[in-house]
Amino acid sequence: MTPVRPATPAHSGRRTVAVLVRDGVLPMELGLVHQLFGTARSAAGEPLYDVRTCAPRPGRIRTDADFPIYAEHGLATVAAADTVLVPASHETDESLRPGGLPEELAEALRTAAAPRGAVVPSGPEDTRGVAVPSGPEDTRGVAVPSGPEDTRGVAVPSGPEDTRRAEGAPGHRPTRDPRRIASICTGSFVLAAAGLLDGRRATTHWMSADLFARTFPSVTVDPGVLYVDEGRILTSAGEAAGIDLCLHMIRRDHGAAVAAEVARRTVVPPHREGGQAQYIQRPVESEGLTSTSASRAWALTRLAEPLTLAELAAHDAMSVRTYSRRFREETGLTPIQWLTQRRVDRARELLEQTDHTVDRIAAEAGFGTGASLRAHFQAGLGVPPGAYRSTFRGTGREGERVRT
Repeated sequence: MTPVRPATPAHSGRRTVAVLVRDGVLPMELGLVHQLFGTARSAAGEPLYDVRTCAPRPGRIRTDADFPIYAEHGLATVAAADTVLVPASHETDESLRPGGLPEELAEALRTAAAPRGAVVPSGPEDTRGVAVPSGPEDTRGVAVPSGPEDTRGVAVPSGPEDTRRAEGAPGHRPTRDPRRIASICTGSFVLAAAGLLDGRRATTHWMSADLFARTFPSVTVDPGVLYVDEGRILTSAGEAAGIDLCLHMIRRDHGAAVAAEVARRTVVPPHREGGQAQYIQRPVESEGLTSTSASRAWALTRLAEPLTLAELAAHDAMSVRTYSRRFREETGLTPIQWLTQRRVDRARELLEQTDHTVDRIAAEAGFGTGASLRAHFQAGLGVPPGAYRSTFRGTGREGERVRT
C-alpha cells in the first residue's frame, strides 16, 4: 500500500477544512460545512477557513438525492487538513464494522487525527491511530473533566491552554497544532471503524445509536446530546446538529463574536449547547398550546435583572409547573439552565468586545457578582473569564488585564 502523503495547504494564513464525502453522501451535510466555515471572516473581512471537498478517489460522487457532486481533492488533502469533517452516507455507514475501512482511508483519518509530526502506526497497536499515552492525558495533551464540571454535557479540556484557543486573535500566540476530526450524523461509524473513537465518548443520530453501541462496544455512546467534544475528536447527531457542531468549532477557534456573525448570516440560532437534547418531544408549537417563546424573547432583553421562574411563567400566563414542563418540551432544557446559558453567552460577548472589568460584566450579564460569574464561566466553558479574554481578545485597556 502506498502511504498517504499529506498535501501542502494552499493558504498558510487560513485553517484548512477537508470534507470527506463518499457515495451516498447527504448534500445538506456537505453544504452546511461549506456554508458555515466558508462564511467565517476576520474583523478585516478575510476568510478564516479554506474548505475543500475530498473523496477517497477524486471525481464524481453519488449523493442520496437525484444529482451527483464532484470532489476535486483526495486523501492527501484529508491527511494534511487542520479540520476534517465526515458527513453521513446512508449507503454504507451502518454496515461498517471495526477495522472495516480500506486501509488507505483509515490511515488518512488516523493521520488527520494525530498531532502534526506524531508517528501514526498503521496497525492495530494503537486503535486511536497515534502513538500517545492512553487515559486522560491523551492526544489533546490536557486533562479532561468527565463529570458535572462541564454543565453542557460535553467533555471539554480545562484551563486556558485548551483547544478553544483562537488562531490569530489579537495579542494571542496561535496554537501550535489545531488539528481535529469530526463527524456529522452516522459519519461517526466511519471514525469508529478507523478506531478513532475507542475509549471515547461519542454520539450519532438517535435512530442509529443502538446499532452504533452494539457494533462498537469500546465506544461510550451518548444518544441524547447534539454533539460531543472530546478535544481532537468530535461527533454530532443528525443533520441539524451538524450546524451546532460547526458553530461550536468556529467559536472554539475564533470566539463567540465570529460564530455569532456566521449564524446571523446563515439565519440559524447562534448557540445550542452540545448537551441539549437531540430529540425534543414537541419541537413545533402544537395548535391550541401556548408557547414559551414570548418569555424567552422577553428574558433576553432583561438578562441583567434578577429574573425568577415565577416571573417567566407569569409573562406567558402559565403556572410555574405548566411553564417548566412546556419549556423543557420546547428547548430540551429547564428555564434556569437556559437562562444561565444565555447569561454566559452575554458574558462571552462582553469579554470579547469590551474592556469592562469582571464585576461590571457580571452585573450586565445578570450574575450579580464577579465570583458568581467566575464560577458559572468555569463550569460552563472550563476556563476562567480572564483566560477566555486573553485567548480571544488579548489585554483590555492598555497595560491592564482583566482581574480574575
